[in-house]
Amino acid sequence: MEAAATLRTWLDEADRVLVAAGAGLSAAAGYDYGDTDRFKELFPALHRLGLRSRYLLGVPLPADMMWGYWAVHIDDIRFGSDPNPLYRELRSLVGDRDHWVMTSNVDALFARNGFEADRVFTPQGDYGRLQCTVPCTQEAWDSRPFLDRILAAYDRDTGRVTDPAALPVCPNCGAEVFPHVRVGPEFVGGAYMPAGDRLARWLGDAPGEARLLVLEFGAGFNTPGVIRWPMEKLVRHTPGARLVRVNPVHPDVPADLGARALSVPFGADRLLNALTV
Repeated sequence: MEAAATLRTWLDEADRVLVAAGAGLSAAAGYDYGDTDRFKELFPALHRLGLRSRYLLGVPLPADMMWGYWAVHIDDIRFGSDPNPLYRELRSLVGDRDHWVMTSNVDALFARNGFEADRVFTPQGDYGRLQCTVPCTQEAWDSRPFLDRILAAYDRDTGRVTDPAALPVCPNCGAEVFPHVRVGPEFVGGAYMPAGDRLARWLGDAPGEARLLVLEFGAGFNTPGVIRWPMEKLVRHTPGARLVRVNPVHPDVPADLGARALSVPFGADRLLNALTV
């Protein structure tokens, strides 16, 4: 594969690597929110209601069913302990190069697969926390204890949480809580800004002759302002920087980047497999 050969060369020539990832990377790694078979397996009750995928934001469900869904979904996506081969391959590809990660994904798969957690910027949040929906505080809480209580009272056949006391509420004000992900203006993002500040300093402190390689995986047009457009802008304004855009659906790169941008119209799994051959 010609793209793999070019990527190898660009990696060899890079002093620094920024891995930028959208939902397409986790989908290629087996965490596809649109997987209807996996949805039916995990959520039989919701499947009987006619629902077919995990894209349930805005779907009107009673609280006991919605929290049953969230608990199973987050437990599956965020807290699995098995190593993920695709993310491990990506970590091996980056190797000992000076690097950072910026991702719109909220599944912590980078930190769970060998990347240093303090060098991963997740501006969209993390399923590992819950926040108040008001919000009455800038604090967020570890979601694991809340999820454990929900799962202990969860009836898979009905999709409902059978104990109302297991439904989570804000420990401060008693209002509803929600997974700590960016869905609206109530999102409390302060916990993630220190990592964003460190990433900005890392980019700004680079020696003038340092060559930056941006490896972008699976960032399409659902939220292009989070990963896709900022990466284009970064490369455009960083002398000598290069962009590798890996995306089977939207691989186009800006014409003004010329030979400094590589379009790879495949999934991350296909590209990384080619690099290991």
